[in-house]
Amino acid sequence: MFADQISVFLENKAGRLAEVTRTLAGASVNIRALSLADTSDFGILRLIVDDNEKAESALKEAAFTVRTTRVVAVEVSDKPGGLMSILEFLDSKQINVEYMYAFVRQRHDNAVMIFRFDNTDSAVEALTAEGFAVIKGDELYTM
Repeated sequence: MFADQISVFLENKAGRLAEVTRTLAGASVNIRALSLADTSDFGILRLIVDDNEKAESALKEAAFTVRTTRVVAVEVSDKPGGLMSILEFLDSKQINVEYMYAFVRQRHDNAVMIFRFDNTDSAVEALTAEGFAVIKGDELYTM
């Protein structure tokens, strides 16, 4: 019920993000979702890709600092209040969201939210018990 996310630590300077995408394109890795957070000196690029092993290998070979993290992907209704419903549920269970980002699938009624929780196991257990659609990594990578 978990998915692997690749985090890349980047200097905050022109061209570094293009280098990552160039490296992944050269390795024939397709980016499925991403989030970029920055500070004045560094940024963290979080990626869901179609081939984690190939992506991690290519990025390390290109001298990027890379880490793999377990995240949870959950389908959320793509309409007003869709995100609110899952966040209110998580709040009712006292489950902390460390960060999240989303992508919308083409020709589907649901968006996919990528969550990082402070307690991933209990979050997945609570979400599945409540009937939320938690997406397995293998399915997520091919969306």
